[in-house]
Amino acid sequence: MTTTRVPTTRVDGRTHEAEPVVARPRATTHLPTRDLDAAPPAPRPGLGKPTAEERFATVGSWVSAFALAWLVTQRILPLGGPAWLLVVWFVLGLLMSAVTTSMSGRRVDVVDRVVAGVVTSGALVVGAALVSTVVFVVYRGWEPLLHLNFFVDDMAGVGPRDPFDRGGIGHAIVGSAIELGIAIAVTLPLGIGTAVFMTEVGGRFAVVVRTIVEAMTALPSIVAGLFVYTVLIVALGFPRSGFAAAMALSVMMLPIIARAADVVLRVVPGGLREASLALGASRWRTVWHVVLPTARPGLATALILGVARGVGETSPVLLTSGVATFFVTNPTDGVMNSLPLFIFKGARSPEPMDIERAFAAATVLLVLVLVLFVIARLVARPPHSRSSR
Repeated sequence: MTTTRVPTTRVDGRTHEAEPVVARPRATTHLPTRDLDAAPPAPRPGLGKPTAEERFATVGSWVSAFALAWLVTQRILPLGGPAWLLVVWFVLGLLMSAVTTSMSGRRVDVVDRVVAGVVTSGALVVGAALVSTVVFVVYRGWEPLLHLNFFVDDMAGVGPRDPFDRGGIGHAIVGSAIELGIAIAVTLPLGIGTAVFMTEVGGRFAVVVRTIVEAMTALPSIVAGLFVYTVLIVALGFPRSGFAAAMALSVMMLPIIARAADVVLRVVPGGLREASLALGASRWRTVWHVVLPTARPGLATALILGVARGVGETSPVLLTSGVATFFVTNPTDGVMNSLPLFIFKGARSPEPMDIERAFAAATVLLVLVLVLFVIARLVARPPHSRSSR
């Protein structure tokens, strides 16, 4: 290393000597060497994935917590039953997870492990409740489902103690289909038109309409039934029939379809609207030929969600339709049965055969709603793009 002196300078009559300049040596690049005899590196887990040690600690914590909870509730304290066992297991599991994590981690790791345990436990509780409900309903009503007449016959002339090879829910299925068909014919144009008004037109009145739609989403079903019963049956003198029940279902389905369609239309890119308007199209032609075709899968999902909401409503149909034991195909000619009404009437019966038929009808209704939601998921799924080479 050498030092070079810079010549002095004179400023304002004074002599100033510059600082010495140090010549630095050149940097040398060293390439890493690879040990051919070393073991291959262990694969690292992905971002956010726990290691094998962390998984072992988590599983061990919950297993030991279960053993300790069983000892506390079944041997030490008088807390018999599975409910206390699960509650104590949950509390001790969180405590054991926090203790094992604090032995090798930081405070943020302890909080993360405890919150993950709470979220996972909540998901398991919701899943267990859903599965137990479906299993219980199917278990109580599996025997009538084994007979074909249960799906095609009605209950005309069938007593409460007759065997399951007589009678069925065919009239209830037909009644639900007719009522839902009328409700769809009413709510589909109204719901999509309301969504188009809120999204494309806007203005002060659109804010009021959006507020009313959001308020009607949480409207109790019994209020919708009382509204239709008071206006259509009491005030206008219309008889209790399938048409009145369809109007009650329309009140329940309309806010669901309108709100879901509003969300879907808002997702449509604004560039498509601007391009259509720039080419000379009117606002109406832009909505009809650009916006609605683009949002067609989402609008279909909104319709299916509304149908799934209306197919299981009981109280509006009970107030406006009534119960019939035979096939009724005219929606304006007297009472008309439906699946929710059949289930309600059978569940309140003291006869075990009627109760089993009600559970079987509830199984059919569960399958119908499940199919509708699966269709909604499939329709809402974006199309798979073809992979290019």
